[in-house]
Amino acid sequence: MKRLKTNDYVKYMTEQFMNYIDQPKEVREQHKHEKEESKEYLPSRMFGLLPLSLALYKRKLNERRNKKSI
Repeated sequence: MKRLKTNDYVKYMTEQFMNYIDQPKEVREQHKHEKEESKEYLPSRMFGLLPLSLALYKRKLNERRNKKSI
């Protein structure tokens, strides 16, 4: 990976900031909402399908217990 010198990094960040500021407010808000909508559920993002499978298994066990007690 190529390392940027401090001056190059400041120049890059300034360009990015100016591109962001030059956009209309509606476009910035639209990008923000799209980014929020595309975020995955945190446990799924960190651990894949394991949390989902455990939650479904736990729900199934609870349904069985409730069915037996009735």
